[in-house]
Amino acid sequence: MDAHIQHKGIMTGKVDMKVVMLGQMACGKTSLVERFMHNHFSSNYQTTIGAAFGARIMDVAGKKVCIGLWDTAGSERYEAMGRIYYRDAMAAVVCYDITQPDTLARAKFWVTELNKNEENCKLYLCGTKLDLVEKDKEARRVDFQDVTDYGKEVGAKVIETSSKTGENVEELFAQIVQDFAESNAAIMASLKDSFPLTEDDKPRRKCC
Repeated sequence: MDAHIQHKGIMTGKVDMKVVMLGQMACGKTSLVERFMHNHFSSNYQTTIGAAFGARIMDVAGKKVCIGLWDTAGSERYEAMGRIYYRDAMAAVVCYDITQPDTLARAKFWVTELNKNEENCKLYLCGTKLDLVEKDKEARRVDFQDVTDYGKEVGAKVIETSSKTGENVEELFAQIVQDFAESNAAIMASLKDSFPLTEDDKPRRKCC
């Protein structure tokens, strides 16, 4: 096993769609994953080394879809590894911190990479740390309309989230799975029908 791959969340032998998280170091990728996977937030996450993998089952169009989520390291020293992990991804969440404009420049780098190398990968530009702006409007350094205009140019959907409050996190991944369902009818037809979640299906924290 690659020593740089950490596992979290529901383990499964079959992942229906691969989603990769990309963006500059400390822009909020891991916090976003932790909120989505475990409905949990901490301000003291360690920097991701290499990549971390998790999986979660979501219901869409009457089917159960297992999302495999790769949270990649944001440091430029791991840039080559990022290319390995986004290979064959069906969706990419490219994160930027709305209080740090340099993180948007890095997000644009990854968008260019993906459009060049993974033409079938759907792109989602995700502004993070929305709670900081809601507390202090002066903290915003990245204009939402500017990113929306850029998203239209590159074929990416845009959403702003707060991992701290959970705002728009479920909505982001629900949109990703919905888009997957609409463009992969053959795969969806082969999946199991959905049913009410049991306690074993629900996301939970995993003790180390």
